[in-house]
Amino acid sequence: MSVISEILEYNQEFVKSKEYIQFFTDKYPSRHLAILSCMDARILDLLPRALGLKNGDAKLIKNAGAMVTHPWGSVMRSLLVAVFELQVNEIMVISHHDCGMRGLSAEEMLNKMRQAGISDERIETLRNAGIDLNSWLTGFERVEDSVRHSVEMIRKHPLMPDNIPVHGLVIHPTTGKLSMVVDGYQPNQKTHSKEAAQ
Repeated sequence: MSVISEILEYNQEFVKSKEYIQFFTDKYPSRHLAILSCMDARILDLLPRALGLKNGDAKLIKNAGAMVTHPWGSVMRSLLVAVFELQVNEIMVISHHDCGMRGLSAEEMLNKMRQAGISDERIETLRNAGIDLNSWLTGFERVEDSVRHSVEMIRKHPLMPDNIPVHGLVIHPTTGKLSMVVDGYQPNQKTHSKEAAQ
């Protein structure tokens, strides 16, 4: 049986037995919190449990590395929607140790794409269209530096209100232990003004 078949079969039983009732909530997070975290499978259940969160407590945005790489990408749009439309008044960026984005090499990934049948012609077409694949497909060296960078991208965004605390943390993917990298309540850590970002 395929993965999707197993999932659909389970889903039918889930709905039939009304297991969804225990998860009922509305679209507004009760803790007024948005979290950007990594898509790593090890923290799928671990992250909310380690933070003491239950269904309905927070908006959860996931991507590779918990990274904000572009001020006008989908991550920033999601955070702005969370703040202006969904009553979020606090943001956490939570990356983790042993992340697959650490040391990610664009050239190695492009070689894997070639091995999977993506032609050099297709890659060159993207490069000629102005897409910087080397930058887009490169990870980070230190997880703490990546967290700081993402926090600053959010803080400095010209559409993000100054009164929204943005915290940066790293979680251990086995134990769930959190380490603070940036305390969003500390005003002296907010070194860039909105005007500088414009």
